[in-house]
Amino acid sequence: MLNWLKDKGNEARTRLTAEVSKFKNRTFMEATVAACAMVAAADGTISAEEKQKMAGFIRNSDELKHFSMTDVIAFFEKVVGNFDFDADIGKAEALKVIGRLRGNEEQARVMVRVACAIGASDGDFDPNERSVVRDICKELGLNPSDFDL
Repeated sequence: MLNWLKDKGNEARTRLTAEVSKFKNRTFMEATVAACAMVAAADGTISAEEKQKMAGFIRNSDELKHFSMTDVIAFFEKVVGNFDFDADIGKAEALKVIGRLRGNEEQARVMVRVACAIGASDGDFDPNERSVVRDICKELGLNPSDFDL
Protein backbone atom coordinates (compact mmCIF):
# COMPACT_ATOMS: atom_id res chain seq x y z
CA MET A 1 0.00 0.00 0.00
CA LEU A 2 2.79 2.41 0.90
CA ASN A 3 4.62 1.67 -2.38
CA TRP A 4 1.42 2.25 -4.33
CA LEU A 5 0.95 5.66 -2.68
CA LYS A 6 4.56 6.54 -3.33
CA ASP A 7 4.22 5.54 -7.01
CA LYS A 8 1.04 7.59 -7.38
CA GLY A 9 2.75 10.57 -5.76
CA ASN A 10 5.67 10.28 -8.19
CA GLU A 11 3.29 10.02 -11.15
CA ALA A 12 1.44 13.13 -10.02
CA ARG A 13 4.72 15.01 -9.56
CA THR A 14 5.87 14.01 -13.06
CA ARG A 15 2.58 15.18 -14.60
CA LEU A 16 2.73 18.45 -12.69
CA THR A 17 6.33 19.05 -13.81
CA ALA A 18 5.31 18.46 -17.42
CA GLU A 19 2.37 20.88 -17.11
CA VAL A 20 4.53 23.57 -15.50
CA SER A 21 7.14 23.04 -18.23
CA LYS A 22 4.48 23.53 -20.90
CA PHE A 23 3.28 26.73 -19.27
CA LYS A 24 6.79 28.13 -18.88
CA ASN A 25 7.87 27.19 -22.40
CA ARG A 26 4.78 28.01 -24.45
CA THR A 27 6.37 31.30 -25.53
CA PHE A 28 9.46 29.42 -26.74
CA MET A 29 7.33 26.86 -28.59
CA GLU A 30 5.22 29.51 -30.30
CA ALA A 31 8.26 31.60 -31.26
CA THR A 32 10.04 28.55 -32.64
CA VAL A 33 7.00 27.48 -34.64
CA ALA A 34 6.50 31.04 -35.95
CA ALA A 35 10.15 31.21 -37.03
CA CYS A 36 9.88 27.83 -38.73
CA ALA A 37 6.74 28.96 -40.56
CA MET A 38 8.44 32.20 -41.66
CA VAL A 39 11.46 30.37 -43.02
CA ALA A 40 9.36 27.66 -44.62
CA ALA A 41 7.19 30.26 -46.37
CA ALA A 42 10.18 32.33 -47.55
CA ASP A 43 10.67 30.42 -50.78
CA GLY A 44 6.96 30.18 -51.50
CA THR A 45 6.65 26.47 -50.75
CA ILE A 46 6.39 24.80 -47.36
CA SER A 47 8.06 21.45 -47.91
CA ALA A 48 7.44 18.20 -46.08
CA GLU A 49 11.12 18.22 -45.06
CA GLU A 50 10.69 21.60 -43.36
CA LYS A 51 7.62 20.41 -41.46
CA GLN A 52 9.32 17.16 -40.44
CA LYS A 53 12.45 18.97 -39.23
CA MET A 54 10.33 21.29 -37.07
CA ALA A 55 8.29 18.39 -35.65
CA GLY A 56 11.48 16.46 -34.91
CA PHE A 57 12.95 19.38 -33.01
CA ILE A 58 9.78 19.79 -30.94
CA ARG A 59 9.67 16.06 -30.14
CA ASN A 60 13.34 15.96 -29.11
CA SER A 61 13.60 19.24 -27.22
CA ASP A 62 13.57 18.83 -23.44
CA GLU A 63 11.80 22.18 -23.18
CA LEU A 64 9.16 21.42 -25.80
CA LYS A 65 8.57 17.68 -25.92
CA HIS A 66 5.66 18.02 -23.49
CA PHE A 67 3.55 19.79 -26.12
CA SER A 68 1.21 17.67 -28.17
CA MET A 69 1.96 17.66 -31.88
CA THR A 70 -1.69 18.56 -32.41
CA ASP A 71 -1.11 21.87 -30.58
CA VAL A 72 2.14 22.50 -32.45
CA ILE A 73 0.58 21.79 -35.85
CA ALA A 74 -2.45 23.94 -35.03
CA PHE A 75 -0.21 26.90 -34.15
CA PHE A 76 1.91 26.30 -37.28
CA GLU A 77 -1.22 26.30 -39.44
CA LYS A 78 -2.41 29.51 -37.77
CA VAL A 79 0.88 31.26 -38.57
CA VAL A 80 0.91 29.90 -42.13
CA GLY A 81 -2.71 31.03 -42.51
CA ASN A 82 -1.62 34.60 -41.80
CA PHE A 83 0.92 34.32 -44.63
CA ASP A 84 -1.73 32.88 -46.93
CA PHE A 85 -3.98 35.85 -46.16
CA ASP A 86 -1.24 38.44 -46.74
CA ALA A 87 2.54 37.98 -46.73
CA ASP A 88 3.24 41.27 -44.95
CA ILE A 89 0.62 40.63 -42.27
CA GLY A 90 1.92 37.09 -41.84
CA LYS A 91 5.46 38.37 -41.37
CA ALA A 92 4.39 41.08 -38.92
CA GLU A 93 2.33 38.64 -36.84
CA ALA A 94 5.10 36.02 -36.82
CA LEU A 95 7.71 38.60 -35.77
CA LYS A 96 5.40 39.77 -32.97
CA VAL A 97 5.34 36.21 -31.58
CA ILE A 98 9.09 35.77 -32.11
CA GLY A 99 9.79 39.11 -30.42
CA ARG A 100 8.52 37.70 -27.12
CA LEU A 101 11.90 35.96 -26.82
CA ARG A 102 13.79 39.26 -26.87
CA GLY A 103 15.81 39.42 -23.69
CA ASN A 104 16.06 35.64 -23.34
CA GLU A 105 19.25 35.20 -25.32
CA GLU A 106 19.63 31.47 -24.71
CA GLN A 107 16.18 30.60 -26.06
CA ALA A 108 16.44 33.20 -28.84
CA ARG A 109 19.74 31.75 -30.08
CA VAL A 110 18.39 28.19 -30.03
CA MET A 111 15.32 29.33 -31.94
CA VAL A 112 17.49 31.03 -34.60
CA ARG A 113 19.56 27.86 -34.98
CA VAL A 114 16.36 25.85 -35.47
CA ALA A 115 15.20 28.38 -38.08
CA CYS A 116 18.52 27.93 -39.92
CA ALA A 117 18.11 24.14 -39.79
CA ILE A 118 14.59 24.44 -41.21
CA GLY A 119 15.91 26.60 -44.03
CA ALA A 120 18.58 24.03 -44.88
CA SER A 121 16.32 20.99 -44.44
CA ASP A 122 15.36 20.83 -48.11
CA GLY A 123 19.02 20.90 -49.14
CA ASP A 124 19.10 24.60 -50.07
CA PHE A 125 19.27 27.41 -47.51
CA ASP A 126 18.42 29.96 -50.17
CA PRO A 127 18.87 33.77 -50.04
CA ASN A 128 15.18 34.38 -49.26
CA GLU A 129 15.32 32.02 -46.28
CA ARG A 130 18.59 33.60 -45.08
CA SER A 131 16.99 37.04 -45.34
CA VAL A 132 14.06 35.90 -43.20
CA VAL A 133 16.41 34.56 -40.52
CA ARG A 134 18.33 37.88 -40.58
CA ASP A 135 14.98 39.65 -39.95
CA ILE A 136 14.35 37.29 -37.05
CA CYS A 137 17.79 38.09 -35.61
CA LYS A 138 17.10 41.82 -35.87
CA GLU A 139 13.77 41.37 -34.10
CA LEU A 140 15.57 39.59 -31.27
CA GLY A 141 18.51 42.00 -31.09
CA LEU A 142 20.94 39.28 -32.19
CA ASN A 143 23.81 39.69 -34.62
CA PRO A 144 23.07 37.75 -37.83
CA SER A 145 26.78 37.18 -38.41
CA ASP A 146 26.84 35.01 -35.28
CA PHE A 147 24.84 32.55 -37.37
CA ASP A 148 26.82 32.95 -40.63
CA LEU A 149 24.03 34.99 -42.20
